Amino acid sequence: MTGSRDGPVIWPRPQGSVMAAVERRTVAIVDDDAAVRDSLRLLLEVIGYSVAAFGSAAEFLTADLCSMSCLILDHHMPETTGLELAERLWLDGVVIPILLVTGSPSPAIVARAAQLGVDRVLEKPAGEDDVLNFIGALRS
Repeated sequence: MTGSRDGPVIWPRPQGSVMAAVERRTVAIVDDDAAVRDSLRLLLEVIGYSVAAFGSAAEFLTADLCSMSCLILDHHMPETTGLELAERLWLDGVVIPILLVTGSPSPAIVARAAQLGVDRVLEKPAGEDDVLNFIGALRS
């Protein structure tokens, strides 16, 4: 699913190739399940990505968002859901590609994700190829 957002960008648009921008930045993972975070981190680090993993939306919001190339985001988390975090980012004008992963990709979740500019929604557990394709698409 592809979406777009209007509003200010909090980091400068990359000069030159998007591939270079993706390689310089960090892939963010927000998931309350430590096993999922660790698994995704290991997968991405083995391939050569810089990864920052967070156990909650609140923890993620304390990070340097300017250094993030994309966000892999769990939907079902306590306190703040993935869609609530996506909405907060959208309202704050933060432009970052988002892959939302959910155990129950209902039409309502998919529709709301589209409204918030979420780039893709996958059913949990997301396959390695799907995650890598999402990140790889940022390079082209």
